[in-house]
Amino acid sequence: MRADLAPDVTLVLGGVRSGKSRYALSLAAHAERVTFLATAERREDEEMHRKIERHRAERPQHWTTIEESLALASAIKSANSCDLLLIDCLTLFAGKLLEVHNEDSAAIAENINALCAALERPPCAIILVSNEVGSGVVPAHTLGRRYRDLLGEINQRVAAIASHVVLMVAGLPLALKGSLKTDVRT
Repeated sequence: MRADLAPDVTLVLGGVRSGKSRYALSLAAHAERVTFLATAERREDEEMHRKIERHRAERPQHWTTIEESLALASAIKSANSCDLLLIDCLTLFAGKLLEVHNEDSAAIAENINALCAALERPPCAIILVSNEVGSGVVPAHTLGRRYRDLLGEINQRVAAIASHVVLMVAGLPLALKGSLKTDVRT
């Protein structure tokens, strides 16, 4: 497959409540067969439970949903029965990498490299959602700084591969790379 004919990879970035998930959903709605990959895990946290339920209610019921917090590369490679894979979000993926691998930088790098390799040869169009956390206050704690730096690195690596990168600010999409589209090439 020629690189210029490869399915679109779109990265949608933004701060908390910037509209990034809503925008990603609107792009994905144009595809016929959509798989939604949720990286959030059900926990005892009531706030996260409400957020998961809100996100579930916002997407069409006929979409396939996969819950996977860590093995994103494998999930991407196996997404051959859909036209579009929507991954929401890399923010929680970064947190899971730190939770599982702690200070094992080689294992963290291996997961990120596998994700990027899968994105370079996508089996379908892919939309990834991630928070932009580098514009805020420097975290007071070491773990917060490690997390911010890790997510920043993941966002940069994915943005380098993506054909389109969109920054959401106050519900408005700004094209950072590629163009704003109403749908993605599948």
